[in-house]
Amino acid sequence: MFGLLKKLFGEKVDYKELVANGAKIIDVRTPQEFNGGHAKGAVNIPLDTIDRNITKLKAYNKPLVMCCASGMRSGRATSILKSKGLTEVYNAGSWVSLR
Repeated sequence: MFGLLKKLFGEKVDYKELVANGAKIIDVRTPQEFNGGHAKGAVNIPLDTIDRNITKLKAYNKPLVMCCASGMRSGRATSILKSKGLTEVYNAGSWVSLR
């Protein structure tokens, strides 16, 4: 029963703790949005370039915490990366929540 609930509602993830333990923040907003403000240590890889950056993202060899403005683009990026075989990818939603 608990497994079903976890699957339906997802696990609660402490993104700040993931980052404190070495996860890399990937901000998938446009460069203009990123330059207007971003989480400390974030790398800007816009959503429309995610497919071209799979090798770079795999090379980090650490969990990836995806963010954007609202969580829509980072959710899409998370899905793309998981479909490409990356397993430790998390959608943190808005970059503001990672400050």
